[in-house]
Amino acid sequence: MKEAEHYKKRSDGKIGCLLCPHACILTDGEVGYCGARKVQGDELFSLNYGETTSIAMDPIEKKPLYHFHPGTEILSIGTFGCSFHCDFCQNYEISQGRPSTYSVTSGEIVKAAKERNSIGIAYTYNEPFIWFEFVKETSQLARREGLVNVLVTNGFFNPQPLAELLPLTDAANVDVKSIREDFYKRLCKAKLRPVLDTCIAMVKAKVHVEVTNLIIPGENDTDEEFKELSSWICDNLGKMTPVHLSAYFPHYKLTAPPTPAATLERAYEIFSKVLPYTYLGNVLSSKGSSTDCPGCSAELISRRGYDVNIVGLNGRKCANCGREIEIIK
Repeated sequence: MKEAEHYKKRSDGKIGCLLCPHACILTDGEVGYCGARKVQGDELFSLNYGETTSIAMDPIEKKPLYHFHPGTEILSIGTFGCSFHCDFCQNYEISQGRPSTYSVTSGEIVKAAKERNSIGIAYTYNEPFIWFEFVKETSQLARREGLVNVLVTNGFFNPQPLAELLPLTDAANVDVKSIREDFYKRLCKAKLRPVLDTCIAMVKAKVHVEVTNLIIPGENDTDEEFKELSSWICDNLGKMTPVHLSAYFPHYKLTAPPTPAATLERAYEIFSKVLPYTYLGNVLSSKGSSTDCPGCSAELISRRGYDVNIVGLNGRKCANCGREIEIIK
């Protein structure tokens, strides 16, 4: 274990964790809400420092990131624990439990990324922010070695630790699960506002941001919510922010039926009116897979699953009309 950063010793002898907005107050032997930080004596320790549940080379599109080094692969790593307890969690075995792990060092991860010709390291599979100490250390080393750092995150951060990671972060996919506070309270046991604030802070810090919204029947699938979320993204993150609308399947505690393709396509029509880079995920559809030029509608990047072909880009410009495209290559 490693002593955690961002905590405070209180006058009553308890420990206050300052990493995320849950602001856990713990006594000796207690573990935080995330399942990854524990008090021993009068100090707080990270239980998951250097402890890895998963490591793999993934297409960057799997994060999903469609406008960040398209067609490349990235070394992806994860640990255990999460600051959310979502009823519909797709990775609950590692986010809500204590799975088996193996120990790695930051140096070993960076070395593996370079040996596999990865563009960098993606901190993913579970919530990377509660792996704060290891992610920060590994990101610093990766940056020195010329590798990129990617966060796949729920965005539930406190401002100070977030400010420490932002200069080391090149891209992020933030899961904005709903634009309604009640959704976060009921289904995630968390709050919406810190997530929105994180998105804004990332954009201000010039981190490349893409947003994912998992659409769950009966929970966040109305036209009003689609309009509200798409408008918020447009107004606060920018019209050219890539958005991924993803189909839900029953998992963990939630038994709502799978998201119909028609619902995804209805959401696509609403989002794409204000956000030209709108995509569909986890669904078979003729819409929302390829990247088209917002200026002339020419196909720029063709996608069939994770088969990616750059067909209409000349550098970062549309080969047809010459418009500069919002993409990092």
